Amino acid sequence: MPVPLQIQEIEKYTIVEFRTPSLMDPLLLEEISTAIYRLVDDEDRRRIILDFEQVEYLSSQALGILMALHKKLGKLPHSQLVLCSVGPTLMQLLKITALDKVLKIKPTQKDALKVVPGGV
Repeated sequence: MPVPLQIQEIEKYTIVEFRTPSLMDPLLLEEISTAIYRLVDDEDRRRIILDFEQVEYLSSQALGILMALHKKLGKLPHSQLVLCSVGPTLMQLLKITALDKVLKIKPTQKDALKVVPGGV
């Protein structure tokens, strides 16, 4: 089964769109985390936008991946992680876990592109 991600670059930003309503399956999440970490570790992409438009459910493992990515990027200069298109169910989860205070969240991809710092 292919990893349900679409990765595209717009200017200096890497946009990762999740193509599944559920980020709950541990094996799938393992593949997703590997793909996303590879962007940072192997390809040195530091400005990442995660688009959750199609996602309705997240597991605690998925939240852990988000936090690990946040921490990983936080150690690198000129880096940024922005979440966008987070639906009401996911937003509620992020608020319950207080991650809405830690992570940058924007309503749309277009808004997220404005947040990410330009230049190198």
